[in-house]
Amino acid sequence: MTDKTLFEPYALGAIKLSNRIVMAPLTRNRAGAGFVPGDLTTQYYAQRASAGLIITEATQISQQGQGYQDTPGIYTQTQIDGWRRVTAAVHEKGGRIVLQLWHVGRISNVDLQPNGGQPVAPSAIRAATKTFVNNAFVDVSVPRALEIEELAGIVNDFRQAAANAIKAGFDGVEVHGANGYLLEQFAKDGANVRTDAYGGSVENRARLMLEVTAAVAQEIGAERTGIRISPVSPANGISCSDPQAQYDYIVDQLDAIGIAYIHVVEGATGGPRDVAPFDYGSLRRRFSKTYIANNGYSLDLAASHLADGKADLIAFGRPFIANPDLVERLQSSAPLAEIDPATIYGGGAAGYTDYPRFTETSGS
Repeated sequence: MTDKTLFEPYALGAIKLSNRIVMAPLTRNRAGAGFVPGDLTTQYYAQRASAGLIITEATQISQQGQGYQDTPGIYTQTQIDGWRRVTAAVHEKGGRIVLQLWHVGRISNVDLQPNGGQPVAPSAIRAATKTFVNNAFVDVSVPRALEIEELAGIVNDFRQAAANAIKAGFDGVEVHGANGYLLEQFAKDGANVRTDAYGGSVENRARLMLEVTAAVAQEIGAERTGIRISPVSPANGISCSDPQAQYDYIVDQLDAIGIAYIHVVEGATGGPRDVAPFDYGSLRRRFSKTYIANNGYSLDLAASHLADGKADLIAFGRPFIANPDLVERLQSSAPLAEIDPATIYGGGAAGYTDYPRFTETSGS
């Protein structure tokens, strides 16, 4: 089946979208020397420009913010120049694209950190997870707790990265506040046992995420700013004792900042939607602008949630890897190609830019 609503134009803040299908961020570990996106990355995103909105792979705001090998940055001029080629190619095909801004916090390894230092986190608690470095999955390193005097610098790194993204031609940015990375580490008490102004209460734990979002919105305009959140996802060993209270408060404050959208991972990232009880409708009611729903959406579920007003836009992630023409396939009910799991992370064109369009496989 198809649903016209999914394929109709939509105004996302200052960004005019051709349809309501969003390409979710997908880490592919293919940045070149200097963590610069290259020609393959330009081709990859241009191939998927029929998405109403592309949200790029997570992109570190500083070397300290890096947690995996060969992920791109947005803190040097050569990185800005590399991304400018990507945005130009997407815009040439009529697409819209925003950059996801990333600081991984404790989800890193000393081999990726400046001068081999420890990763940073709200508290010195190692996550029960692995990262991808030196072409292998290895345990993350023990982090050190950030000093309160360092947090203003983190906020400024996000602000500068947002400014750099606009210089690179992006239509906006998405703050990565999900999946167990730094901003979520502060928000959730499984990773944050601080006793200062950034720990303890719901309000204190939300402080850094909200300060970053406000700084980004001030820098580039709230109408070009979004954020990704994952209230109950256990990704990267994260946990929270009070997710409903925490995220009701966070979304109230995000609405007050006036940003263009919230991008909500409903359930476990890349896993079951019903991993834990949570009222996503509460977030939907609290946020007056665009709600992007994410996680395990089929065409039928997307159409149903749009028709019922549960979401404004629907994000698809992994299906975009093997289906550069996902929008066209969904619109025509064409079968979806399967991902080659061996080529998801790292490598070259194989499993990245060589997936054919349906018309190329069907002979039509």
